[in-house]
Amino acid sequence: MRAGTLCLARASFGAYTRAMKLYPFRAIRPAPAHAQRVLSPPYDVVSTAEARAYAEGNAACYFHISRAEIDLPDAADPHGDAVYALAGDALRRFLAEGLLVRDPGETLWVYRLRQGDHVQTGFVGAVSVDDYRAGRIKRHELTRAAKEDDRTRHILACGAQTGPILLACRTSAALNAVAERLTAGPPSVEVTGKDAVVHSIWPVPAAELGALEAAFGPLDAFYIADGHHRAASAARARDQLVAQGHGDGPWQRFLAVVFPDDQLRILDYNRVVADLNGHSSAAFLAAVSERFEIGPPGAPAAPEARHSFGMYLDGAWRRLVAKPHVVPEADPIGRLDVAILQAQLLAPILGIGDPRTDERIDFVGGSRGTAELARRVDAHGGGVAFAMFPTSLDELFAVADAGLIMPPKSTWFEPKLGSGLFLNEIAVR
Repeated sequence: MRAGTLCLARASFGAYTRAMKLYPFRAIRPAPAHAQRVLSPPYDVVSTAEARAYAEGNAACYFHISRAEIDLPDAADPHGDAVYALAGDALRRFLAEGLLVRDPGETLWVYRLRQGDHVQTGFVGAVSVDDYRAGRIKRHELTRAAKEDDRTRHILACGAQTGPILLACRTSAALNAVAERLTAGPPSVEVTGKDAVVHSIWPVPAAELGALEAAFGPLDAFYIADGHHRAASAARARDQLVAQGHGDGPWQRFLAVVFPDDQLRILDYNRVVADLNGHSSAAFLAAVSERFEIGPPGAPAAPEARHSFGMYLDGAWRRLVAKPHVVPEADPIGRLDVAILQAQLLAPILGIGDPRTDERIDFVGGSRGTAELARRVDAHGGGVAFAMFPTSLDELFAVADAGLIMPPKSTWFEPKLGSGLFLNEIAVR
């Protein structure tokens, strides 16, 4: 497939009855004394320049593995052969220096993230590539071939899956009870990232593995919340190894953290458009008013309900509310706020036909706040910004259960999983 094209899922979305399973695995993890230095953000939330600055002066920073181009000259191709070779070398160095260590056996882990008042607790293990291929691990985003190529090559060069996929599942009292028992004592590792997110880890004792398996038993699906490219790349790496004659092995599964849905937090994923597509402000507002109720200037920036939007224009926030005739409530895609804004305003009025490729639109994760939207419009000297009401987990589940794909930039999960805390080694020996 041509690089940059969209890869469609090889999945069917029928009814399933087989219980979902989170498999114990033999982790590579930081030695406790080095965990603070190793921890980094996920590879795909920073640029090369940001990763290089983050790792400056820290030879133990995980970006030397996950973004190995930081150790090459600026002009180096970030997808060149040298980058992947350097990543594998860095992983071997981390192991040789004792920065990372291999666990003696297989187990599962409890992983808690705390960001301010928000706390979420999930379970780290391995999930089946076959379940992913069969649609039992459900997705809601398209993936791009170039990004899949990158992580597939990275996995094979390192002989390890170097970052977990964030999965969601339907919550249950049984899962919550297991998590409460396992986190009653102090964690085996606890580190705080530069973003002030606290990462705490507990091993699951062998005596509790059966209880955790039973708690997952009633579930018939996991849902990819974040990490679609990592999942697709792990599956491609598995397929390549099998084609080379390697049968059963750790490559048949991929590294994941599963959180009950009541633990996860989706923030707003907002839009900034550089201009009004040739409209004056008055003409733009008149066109918008045919599809949305428009409140007066001076409204709160953040919307408080579905189908409403904050709009920053000419130095002031206004409230937009979609008129009933533009909301297709029976359509799990069309009724999403991101779809309503795209179909009723961004495309027909502002001329944003493909938000994936149009350079006039930018996307701002909710963690940066609505003040960042206003700042960008003001700094540009024009244009318009839209503050979104966050997509819900129920909406994500409905789309995934229907075998459909969400519009781009629909969800922003936060806090992000830490990188470097767990690896799943798949090297053929």
